[in-house]
Amino acid sequence: MLPYNPRVARLIEIHPTHPQPRLVAAIVQALRAGALIAYPTDSSYALGCHIGDKRAMDRIRRIRRADKNHNFTLVCSDLSEISLYARVDNWAYRLLKAHTPGPYTFILQATREVPKRLQNPKRRTIGIRVPDHPLVNAMLDTLGEPIMSSTLSLPGDQMPLTDPMDIEERIGHQVDVIIDAGATGIEPTTVVDLSHGSVEVLREGRGDVSAIA
Repeated sequence: MLPYNPRVARLIEIHPTHPQPRLVAAIVQALRAGALIAYPTDSSYALGCHIGDKRAMDRIRRIRRADKNHNFTLVCSDLSEISLYARVDNWAYRLLKAHTPGPYTFILQATREVPKRLQNPKRRTIGIRVPDHPLVNAMLDTLGEPIMSSTLSLPGDQMPLTDPMDIEERIGHQVDVIIDAGATGIEPTTVVDLSHGSVEVLREGRGDVSAIA
């Protein structure tokens, strides 16, 4: 077991392309026990927690100073898992298939499998993401369900946090685990809204906007 102290973040160094199974298992165990983690993705760092953990979700809101309309994201392992949590029409499925895994977040209508507190309260939508990152893939395979997630962008910052030491210095007292798996990009995901039956780019990030048609 890899213990964590809720008042002092535990920094875990893990191999970026061949993550050690014992460390992956320990991270997943911490998630299941209520940990809030800062972890690298194929875009930038993100905050993550167990999908059913309301307390951890509230901690993410406080760190990001996000209101009730903040769009949380479910980080999924593959397209088949997406269909459990979001309604995907045939045209949207083709778009997702062409751009996942990758640095995109897609806004879709949520299914009943998604707790209401995770959905946008007005539109009943949810962000869906399938990253292209060996560590995240290993975490999801071990966990067996999505990770509730949000880009690690702090109030007043123009870019997400990308360095584990910087994360530890700035919010080490607010998260439980910080995962160091090497450098990430400096851009967040590209956010694409598909919930209206059409394509609308809400945020340009690392994902190529010209590839979205």
